[in-house]
Amino acid sequence: MDKEYNKHGFIPKHGGYEKLITYQKSEIIYDGTYYFCKKYLSPYDRTVDQMIQAARSGKQNIAEGSMASGTSKETEIKLTNVARASLEELLIDYKDFLRTRKLNFWDKKHPYYSKLSELHTRHESKYSTYKKGIESKDAEVAANVLISLINITSYLLAQQIKELEKAFLMEGGLRERMSQARINIRKNQI
Repeated sequence: MDKEYNKHGFIPKHGGYEKLITYQKSEIIYDGTYYFCKKYLSPYDRTVDQMIQAARSGKQNIAEGSMASGTSKETEIKLTNVARASLEELLIDYKDFLRTRKLNFWDKKHPYYSKLSELHTRHESKYSTYKKGIESKDAEVAANVLISLINITSYLLAQQIKELEKAFLMEGGLRERMSQARINIRKNQI
């Protein structure tokens, strides 16, 4: 995200969420959840709407927070945390899916765990990277791939929140920039 200040004002450049790894992965989670729900859950199951909305909320709040960052670091931090909370809700739904159907949750000892972890380290996050797992004929595989994606994205969002907190402490907020801009204008007028 470009955090350089606008040379002609006090509002910094903002947005750029499409470049955030958290946004890229959350988009995969949304698309994957949509596919998963249509394939493995009954269209009459209320969980379908809840899971799709939780996945959407994760993605949308990252974008909204990024766009709001120019005028409110507080809003950016809050919305980034809302994204993380939405993904936690979705994570619980996937774990419930596995548990209620007596399917296995892949822990670190599972043979596919390390292969899946390797996928997360790739620089570009695209649906095609995870497509084979998400669109697997086996619901256990699909759910675990999405759980793994949610876990890594949640971790990255936690790191992103820490960085936003540091940036706020170093750069301040809009009111501070506004006051400093006004002081600078007055100095130049004298």
